Amino acid sequence: MNRCLGVCYYPEHWPENQWAEDASRMAELGLTYVRIGEFAWSRLEPQRGLYDFDWLKRAIDTLHNAGLKVVLGTPTATPPKWLVDEMPDMLPVGADGTRRGFGSRRHYDFSHDGYLEECKRITLALAKAFGAHPGVLAWQTDNEYDCHNTTLSYSPAAREGFQAWLQRKYQSPEALNRAWGNVFWSMEIADFSQIELPNLTVTEANPAHVMDFRRYASDMVVRFNKAQADIIRTYSPGRDVIHNFMGRTLTFEHFAVGADLDISSWDSYPLGFLEDRSDRGDAWKRKFARAGDPDFQAFHHDLYRATSKGRWWVMEQQPGPVNWAPHNPAPRDGMVRLWSWEAFAHGAETVSYFRWRQAPFAQEQMHAGLLRPDSVEAEGFAEAAQVAAEIKTLNAELSANAGKADVAIVFDYASAWAWEIQPQGREFDYFRLVFDIYRSMRKLGLSVDFVPASAADLVGYKLVSIPGLFAWNEELVEAIRCHDGVVLIGPRSGSKTADFTIPENLPPSLPTDIIDVTVSRVESLRADMPVAAREGGGFQFWREFLQPGPGTEVIATTEDGVAAWVANGTRHYLGGWPDEDLMAHILTRLAGHSGIAVTTLPDGVRLRRHGAHVFAFNYGNDSFDLASIGWNDTPLMGELTLAPSGVAVMPASGIKAT
Repeated sequence: MNRCLGVCYYPEHWPENQWAEDASRMAELGLTYVRIGEFAWSRLEPQRGLYDFDWLKRAIDTLHNAGLKVVLGTPTATPPKWLVDEMPDMLPVGADGTRRGFGSRRHYDFSHDGYLEECKRITLALAKAFGAHPGVLAWQTDNEYDCHNTTLSYSPAAREGFQAWLQRKYQSPEALNRAWGNVFWSMEIADFSQIELPNLTVTEANPAHVMDFRRYASDMVVRFNKAQADIIRTYSPGRDVIHNFMGRTLTFEHFAVGADLDISSWDSYPLGFLEDRSDRGDAWKRKFARAGDPDFQAFHHDLYRATSKGRWWVMEQQPGPVNWAPHNPAPRDGMVRLWSWEAFAHGAETVSYFRWRQAPFAQEQMHAGLLRPDSVEAEGFAEAAQVAAEIKTLNAELSANAGKADVAIVFDYASAWAWEIQPQGREFDYFRLVFDIYRSMRKLGLSVDFVPASAADLVGYKLVSIPGLFAWNEELVEAIRCHDGVVLIGPRSGSKTADFTIPENLPPSLPTDIIDVTVSRVESLRADMPVAAREGGGFQFWREFLQPGPGTEVIATTEDGVAAWVANGTRHYLGGWPDEDLMAHILTRLAGHSGIAVTTLPDGVRLRRHGAHVFAFNYGNDSFDLASIGWNDTPLMGELTLAPSGVAVMPASGIKAT
């Protein structure tokens, strides 16, 4: 695998006599891929049936003639005004019942069959026109599904689609009433046409009703993406189909969308996400304001790598200040380079910067690019050039892919929906729970893979964590039973059935041959009232009262004498949300049982194993001596004294465990 760099470019924004110079500069910089076209529907079809593809062909020809490879986007994230005027009911409706309007982007409803047909039509026209063009090497479907909270729509189209989806699933109103427990509060229905959407209710809607609506809405995203992917594969065979996911976006099933992709990608904005999507406090955000959270990007690299069976890109990499976060600082010198190499360390094939030139107009005019609006090189340009030069040196040295990690986390989008629907405590958030565990693993120097709960393959992993799983499936239960490594389950795993009811045998609802323990009751905790553990540290936000069965070992208890961590052999259950100290203790002990070496790292330093090499990254504000953790040879890239924003690569054979 050759690692490549790319850039996002909008030829329709610039004079045509500038395109050739732009293409030449891109090639000279060392870029390989250029993504274009994903927002250009109004220029591609200014009125119904009047296609204007000539300018796009000239743009593709210009890039291709410069030796660049084009990723062509379908323009369906920005339907033009004439189309909205033709079918105004294609606009999405918010949970408050307000129809969202034209004037920005993503103004469509995934449930609207008419809009789906229009998307298939424009995709077909583009695929026929450019599917065989030698300059088009890949396609991007739409852009950033669910950006601006657009997966869930409460429109008439969604209501009709949801009713039909429920009829297919349950076959009869009686079966739906039983599954949802509609006898409660007289919610029983006699016909599927009586089903309303779960919004605008006086108090909370039935959680089973909301859960099925979330499943339906996710299926609509999958349907939408697959329709485009199928057309592209028919008329542009041999080209990769890609979509660009977003950070901390869990409203649809990414594994299901990924099944219809060749490559998953995501849009990485470390500084914006730190400000906009982090659960950490102000002190943490100040500390990493110009670097980004040391684990947030890595988390998504590892997660999205899993959604398309290992092939993944960064489609949009932040190169300078963005425009959309509460505050938008400039990256610290060296961070654009670090973010790029971190993606490659996690197995990315391509890192593509957003964007080539900063736009001087419209909504994103304050969003930096590799060039300033006057075409002068911005600060990120030189760092991209440095990465391009380093790629030439290291491509032959590094493995084709990152390889399998020793540690895995089972991830489940449905669990994120479930605990949003019924959190039982303000702080209980699935992403936050999983991310806390991931961060703790990384602070111990561990590399991590994700596996989907819906098709969990645990073979080869020495340590597997299953946190907060909504409901078990038979395949995952059997995978745990057959797994010969250590498994850490909980908290809150198996606490519901797929129909959103408490299991008859009570959580965690696992066969006793896997682990014999019962959760008798739970409590959610204020952030300022943690429960201490006798072994050190304690539980925050969520605590369970465990009743271990005969032969089940109690490993840890809380200060009030309640069993909190139990085990049957190599299968462990954790009855609460551990704080950082307790999580480090638990993972260190389990890693030791698994034969995995750990290295305690400072907050800003992280390691990532990549085949026969190990990468080190310094998000922190102080230098770090890699020799102190056993790096005792000359790095392939970088120095043993890892400066702020520093990157180093060492053959694993040159690292002595300390």
